[in-house]
Amino acid sequence: MADDAPARRFRLPRIFRTTPFRLTVLFLALFASAAMALLAYIYVATAGEARRRTEAEISREMHSLESAYDRAGLAAVNQSVIERAASERSLVYLLMTPDQKRISGSIPVSPVDRFDGQPTWTTFSLTDVDAAGRTVKHPARGLQHRLAGGQLLFVGADIGEDEAYVVQVVRALWGAGALIVVLGLCGGLLMSRNVSRSMASLTAVVDAVRGGDLGARAHVRGARDEFDELAAGVNEMLDRLERSMAGHRHAGDAIAHDLRSPLTRLRARLEVAYLDVEAGKGDPEQALAQALEDTDGVLKTFAAVLAIARLQAAGTAPNQALFDPSELAANIAELYEPLCEDKGLDFDAEFGKELQARGNQEFLSQALANLLDNAIKYTPSGGAIMLRVRRRSSGEIEFSVTDTGPGVPEADRERVIQRFVRLENSRSEPGSGLGLSLVAAVAEAHGGRLEITEGPGKVGEMGPGLRVALVLPRA
Repeated sequence: MADDAPARRFRLPRIFRTTPFRLTVLFLALFASAAMALLAYIYVATAGEARRRTEAEISREMHSLESAYDRAGLAAVNQSVIERAASERSLVYLLMTPDQKRISGSIPVSPVDRFDGQPTWTTFSLTDVDAAGRTVKHPARGLQHRLAGGQLLFVGADIGEDEAYVVQVVRALWGAGALIVVLGLCGGLLMSRNVSRSMASLTAVVDAVRGGDLGARAHVRGARDEFDELAAGVNEMLDRLERSMAGHRHAGDAIAHDLRSPLTRLRARLEVAYLDVEAGKGDPEQALAQALEDTDGVLKTFAAVLAIARLQAAGTAPNQALFDPSELAANIAELYEPLCEDKGLDFDAEFGKELQARGNQEFLSQALANLLDNAIKYTPSGGAIMLRVRRRSSGEIEFSVTDTGPGVPEADRERVIQRFVRLENSRSEPGSGLGLSLVAAVAEAHGGRLEITEGPGKVGEMGPGLRVALVLPRA
């Protein structure tokens, strides 16, 4: 514990340990390196340009004095050196004999230590007295040259002002760079704080969900930036998770509630069959057959309830893809046409061409099968059933099953799609009352709807019939 105490005591504040602040520091380090390289380049380029300008001026002055010597000899050069040295020009002069003795000029001796007769450049210091009477030295640059008569001529220039200007420029750039670094650090701290606040909100939501609160949601600020996108994505994920958890709970409750009645009936029938067989009145094989049939009904009810619960929990059908609805309906029609013939029903189908829909074909196949199964179950022998697939003028895709059975009264059409609701005229038919409920759940999971209307009308003892349409949105 004693070893860990110093580490905790000197730990940096959290804002300095955030990724945005670290990225800011890294960016500033890169910027500082680039700025130093830029300043070095500016210094070298500016100082070099000042030196080139000074050397060009010295070379022009040297050429001018050489021309005077060529025209009028040493006396003319001497006169020019005396006049120019007395002027306020920043140049310095020195005219010497071949053995380097001073003839005239503004400096006493040549700053060139060893002269081999070739034009020689040198850097030296000029001593001067400032306004306060102090002795100061300025950097200077000069050129020494041998004249045609053997005399030596030196021309130099003070470069102190140029170098001072370059130094001022570099100092200004250093100051600007330091200011940018300070502002960058302040901006990094501000940005890190804002990011930390946004991330703290998401972290709080994650902690709440981890603690079991599925109702926690991240705050969307409305800035439409990546944090809002992340918050919206987290909220959508939590919505799905909450729906899924609620769906699982609802599925368990629904299965427990909805299967109570069929299981109770199954047990009652088994008990009656057992008592009859024990009393010698019943047929054991028939009792077992009836028990198997009732068990199959319970299993079908279980599968239907589970499918409805899953669709309602998910909110949308999974694994949706583009498909040909006419081809799907044709495959279902092949399965149910023999059943219609066995019951003496006239079956017909119409399939539109070049249709396209998006959905889960497995769920839609089950929904169509339920619609045809209901139509066959409730249409008397001699009736007719029509399966139709078409595109509406709105672009929606419609699967419809029309029969000539007793139909459903208009007052009961909304109630008939509820689970386990069976009308009086269907009490004698086997079933659990989940067929249309599953079809409605499939339609809703695909963003569509289920429409129940009257069939072709009453003809003789048949009718008025029923038309059930499963409508999918346009792909």
